[in-house]
Amino acid sequence: MKRHLGYIVGCALILLAASALRILDPGPVAQFRSLVFDMFQRVSPRVYDPDAPVRIVDIDDESIRRLGQWPWPRTVIAQLIDGLKTKGAAAIGFDVVFSEPDRSSPENSLKFLPQTDATEEIRRIAAAIPPFDTVFADALADAPVVLGLVLNNNADGELPPDKAGFATAGDDPRHFLTSFAGGLRNLTVLEAPAQGMGALNWVPDSDQVIRRIPLLLQAGGRIFPSLSMETLRVAQGASTYIVKASNASGEQAYGAQTGIVSIKVGAIEIPTDGEGQLWLKFTPTEPRRFIPAWRVLENQLDAAEIEGRIILVGTSAAGLFDLRSTPLDPSVPGVEVHAQALEQILAGTSLLRPDYALALELGYMLVVGIALAALILLLGAEWSAVMGVASVATVVVASWYLFREYGLLLDPMYPSIVAVAIYVFGTLSVYLRSEMERRRVRGAFSRYISPELVNRLADDPGKLVLGGEMRDMSIMFSDIRGFTSISEGMNAQELTGFVNSFLTPMTDIILAHKGTIDKYMGDCIMAFWNAPIDDADHARNAARSALDMVKGLVMLNATLETAAATADRPFQPVRIGIGIATGEACVGNMGSDRRFDYSVIGDNVNISSRLEGQSKAYGVTVVVAEPTVEQAPELAWLELDLISVKGKARAVRIYTLMGDETRARDQAFQDLLVAHDQMLAAYRAQRWDEAEAAIVRCRNLAGDDLSGLYDLYGERIAEFRQSPPPADWDGVYVATTK
Repeated sequence: MKRHLGYIVGCALILLAASALRILDPGPVAQFRSLVFDMFQRVSPRVYDPDAPVRIVDIDDESIRRLGQWPWPRTVIAQLIDGLKTKGAAAIGFDVVFSEPDRSSPENSLKFLPQTDATEEIRRIAAAIPPFDTVFADALADAPVVLGLVLNNNADGELPPDKAGFATAGDDPRHFLTSFAGGLRNLTVLEAPAQGMGALNWVPDSDQVIRRIPLLLQAGGRIFPSLSMETLRVAQGASTYIVKASNASGEQAYGAQTGIVSIKVGAIEIPTDGEGQLWLKFTPTEPRRFIPAWRVLENQLDAAEIEGRIILVGTSAAGLFDLRSTPLDPSVPGVEVHAQALEQILAGTSLLRPDYALALELGYMLVVGIALAALILLLGAEWSAVMGVASVATVVVASWYLFREYGLLLDPMYPSIVAVAIYVFGTLSVYLRSEMERRRVRGAFSRYISPELVNRLADDPGKLVLGGEMRDMSIMFSDIRGFTSISEGMNAQELTGFVNSFLTPMTDIILAHKGTIDKYMGDCIMAFWNAPIDDADHARNAARSALDMVKGLVMLNATLETAAATADRPFQPVRIGIGIATGEACVGNMGSDRRFDYSVIGDNVNISSRLEGQSKAYGVTVVVAEPTVEQAPELAWLELDLISVKGKARAVRIYTLMGDETRARDQAFQDLLVAHDQMLAAYRAQRWDEAEAAIVRCRNLAGDDLSGLYDLYGERIAEFRQSPPPADWDGVYVATTK
């Protein structure tokens, strides 16, 4: 747990920060969520119903061409109302504000004529014509008309009288509605006969795309319905809105003011978001939704198109600039948005962003984030990626299904992005921690084992477990001769420095020849080849290491001699013994569950140790068992003896290493090899005189290099002359020391 504390804290901070950001819901986060919902709509828009009980009477370009520029005289508007009323419209809503007197009415237009006898006569005749606004008001009085108003933040703007009542349940809805200070109203003469007043306001998102429409708004401490809501009320002949908010009966808000829940008008109850807004599920723009105004005015319309329907009057003319952007279309008439809202309300197909949506999204985000963080540690990046993809796919498919089947808006992307953030952080953290572990492994073991093994352990720390395998290997033991006498008189610091000065170059030589340092035992080095990295030339590499160690010892002695002279102390040269055996051994991580080493055990390990001990007795530096020679025959080998080492009954043919391939091909060595083999043959045949003669020849050919070896054989022959070996003696020497 402590090892992963930083990782756990990092994941927790990501989840906490993501939760806080989502709760605060800044503009970019909300905008991204809206774009996801837009994509859903573009993939599966609402299908237009040609029998929908809503139509738009469109003041389109053709109508303007036929009837003249807008605004039309109010008498024309009155004719439009009369035509719609006659054909049985259930309600007529105007996406227009009539805030100024009709300039085309005679009493207003004649003000601009000069004062002459002719114009005076015109004024007298015109006085008998009723004002156009009065004609419009008379038409309003006889029809189910809803006029539009625009709420604004002009505190001096007057607000119209209420046309409907409001009943509330739960928290005061005014706390949650979009608020304004004042408004732009219609002429009083027009407001009085109108059956309803509906706000035309939009509350677009930051990208100016309309995704929701407010059904209720608040201004001056009063509640005003939107145009779509008010036409719906008038069409039903209802008088009151019932607004249900949080903490109403049956609503589980637990005291929290979460906002408006639903609005009921007549027999229709409409679920909303907390701000009293309706999420719109749009259809593509549909020409069958529109009726050109000129067709109504010229009575070129079948009554079936109007009867029993809610009629909204607005404009699609580009020159009148009443165009809006929706998720499906960058430019639609503003009145169409009201019409689509009414269609959805009446069909019950509106979208809904439920009040539990945030809690559900945050809950899913936290569950997936925690699970993913845990799986990265337990299973690694690959399986965690599978789980991450599955969780993202699950939330996307579920959100899409709920949108298509139930009209619910649940955001799949924010939890998915957080899951990706957790995955990226988790995998990066695990990777960095793995890299740190690799560096730690390299730093801890690079001085003791071969670079190949360090890299393998760094790439796969799982190899650091108990267990082993049988392999054909070459094992080396190397020790300083007379170490006790050399170390006498040295203090701890001097002794440590001396041992390190010996072990460092010897270790470098072994590692350079692909060897692995098994362990240091004081001044002794144990090494092996062909594990863990395969090395087909392990015997040759072990032998070449021995040769280079002998050369390195010459340079080390030169350095030590110089240091001794500088310190004015006697110099004692360092000599070593090396034993090498090749054969099958068990190699792997040996030890306990808590502590283990990569090591090798087996009979050939013991043999190599015994051979190193025999190097002093034979007066040579390197003693090698026959299997090593068989695998590297090209080197300059010289047979030493047939020996039964202490603790082993089986005899071992041993050799010393005189040099590399060049030395093996040298004629002087070839002559020595012939004489030496003749000496061994005579010795084993108990032809002592012949053997002694061969020893003389060998001494002349070898010089001082093998003086100790030939001294040994001279002593043995002398002993055998005094005490002959048994008749069945096979030439094997039984070692009595290690």
